[in-house]
Amino acid sequence: MNKIKWIVFALVSVGFVAGLVIYSNSTQKAALPDNVDAYAIQAANDYNGNIADHSYGNTDSKITLIEYGDYQCPGCGNINPTIQKIIEDYKDSIRYVFRNYLLSYHANSKAAAATAEAAGLQGKYWEMHEKLYSAQSDWEYLDVNERTDYFVKLAGSLGLDTDKFTKDLASAAVSDKIAYDVALATKSKLSSTPSFYLNGTAIDSDTWGDETALRALLDSKIAETK
Repeated sequence: MNKIKWIVFALVSVGFVAGLVIYSNSTQKAALPDNVDAYAIQAANDYNGNIADHSYGNTDSKITLIEYGDYQCPGCGNINPTIQKIIEDYKDSIRYVFRNYLLSYHANSKAAAATAEAAGLQGKYWEMHEKLYSAQSDWEYLDVNERTDYFVKLAGSLGLDTDKFTKDLASAAVSDKIAYDVALATKSKLSSTPSFYLNGTAIDSDTWGDETALRALLDSKIAETK
C-alpha cells in the first residue's frame, strides 16, 4: 500500500471509529405514518428501522402498559426495580412495552438507548435493559470513548457478538428506532421521563410512583376485561 492509499485508508478508519463513539443525543426527525396510533403496539416497519416495539408479558392481552424512559434519567433508574417487579407479577395478565425518550441534557442517553436496541438485535434486549439501569451510576458521566468501551463490555458480559454489537450500535436501523420512539412520544405530547400510559391513558405520577396505587389500577383494569 503506497503512502497516499495508506493515508486515505487511515482517514476512513478514523471516521468509522468516530461514528461509533461520537453518538450524541441529537436524534433525527422521524417521519410517522399518517394514521399511526401512538398507543398501539408498533410492528417492525420502514420508519422504525424494522425494529418492532419491545414487549414483555402476555402479548395477547387487551391491557397494554407503555413506559417512555431515558436510561440516564435518575427517576427512571429509581423506579425501574419496582416497575420490573410489578411487570413480573402481572406478566400473565398484561403486556408491557418500553420506548425511548431522550432528554437533551443527558449526554449519554442516546448511546445507552442504542446499546439496548443493539442488544435486542441479538435477542438480549431485556437483559441489557436491566443492566443499563442497574449500572446507571457507572456509565452516566463517562466520555464518548469510555462509554463505548463500557457498553461493549456489557455486551460481552451477556455473551453477545461484540463485533456485530459495535456495528449495530451505530447503524441506521438502531438510530431510526430511537427516533421513531421519540416521535411517538412527541405525538403523545410527552415531555418528561418516566411517563406511563395504560391502554392509551396517561398515568399520573402519584399512581405510577406508588406501588400499591399502580397495582390497584392494574387490578381494576384487569377486572374490567373479565
